[in-house]
Amino acid sequence: MILRIILPFIFIAVSIFGAMTLMATAPVLEPNMPEPVATTVRVINAEPMSMQLTVTSQGTVAPNTESELIPEVTGRVVWMSPALVNGGYFNAGDELIRVDDKDYRTAAQRAKASLARAQAEHEHARYENDRFQSLVKRQLASRSQAENAVRSLRIAQAALAEAQANAQQAQRDISRTSIRAPFTGLVRKESVDIGQFLSRGQSIATLYASNEAEIRLPIADRQLAFLNLPVSHRGELPIDQQPKVTLRAEYAGQDMVWEGHIVRLEAAIDTSSRMVHVVARVDNASQAAPLSVGLFVNAEIEGLQVENVIQLPRQALRNGGRVMVVDEDNRLRYREIKTLRMYEDNVLVKSGLAAGERICISPLQTPIDGMQVRTDEMVSETIDSSDVAG
Repeated sequence: MILRIILPFIFIAVSIFGAMTLMATAPVLEPNMPEPVATTVRVINAEPMSMQLTVTSQGTVAPNTESELIPEVTGRVVWMSPALVNGGYFNAGDELIRVDDKDYRTAAQRAKASLARAQAEHEHARYENDRFQSLVKRQLASRSQAENAVRSLRIAQAALAEAQANAQQAQRDISRTSIRAPFTGLVRKESVDIGQFLSRGQSIATLYASNEAEIRLPIADRQLAFLNLPVSHRGELPIDQQPKVTLRAEYAGQDMVWEGHIVRLEAAIDTSSRMVHVVARVDNASQAAPLSVGLFVNAEIEGLQVENVIQLPRQALRNGGRVMVVDEDNRLRYREIKTLRMYEDNVLVKSGLAAGERICISPLQTPIDGMQVRTDEMVSETIDSSDVAG
């Protein structure tokens, strides 16, 4: 009876003892902070280099010389050159139009007759003047008679000069009935035909020279700093100061290239676009194919030669014109830089970086100065010098 009462207490005591023993011998769990994982970033190595800057622009080809063909005489067209059509080609001195010259030849004959009469009158007046001057010396004629002889001679001289001028004018008018090309070139447009009556000063065709072409290229004024142009110069640039320009266009299904030079800088700034215009000139004689007037071309102008600049992709720039450099401990450090130029997807750095430094180009949402990063040779990059920004 007593045993049945004691056994439950013994069982409870043994259970409590076992539980306390397990609790006393259980392992102690210590908190362990997880180590932060370094962010993997792409970097490029800063490499100073020399490069030729270029400035790009676009423009439309225009002729270097263009003029209106205007007759200096009136008359009916009796002959036209086959080259006097839109797009026709001609050489300097070629006859383009012939005007009926019958009336001008008749006028020339009249002028010739008037000249002969004036010459005869002049010879007679000179003879009379010499005779009266001799008589006056011998006191056989009065002073007034001698003065009248001098007056007659002077009138005859004036009449002779007028007759000579009229004869020359008549010959010039005859020569002007044949209208010739002032230079070698092409016809832009013509507005004349056989039988048409022409008036003096009437434009009958537009001609332009084909030996050279010009292109006005707009450039932002801040881009002029990258061109080797004497900004204060007026007029055409000296040959040794004319930058080279390469023109490109797709024409007749082919990619065409022309070489030329910047020959002058226009003094006025476009008030609407705030652009400065430079003028490029191309000598068609030295090209594989002539540059067609009216063609729209892309231009690449040779600029300054710069030394010890570092080229970075634009995504390397952070707010405030800074970059993030990965130091020797693989930590990000903000660095202030001075940029020379930003062009398309690249930026040229002129100071603030040393050769060999690693610049982070990965986009980071919240970069912190001193943040631990990891760079891998597989993700590191170096800019190729062949990718020089223009």
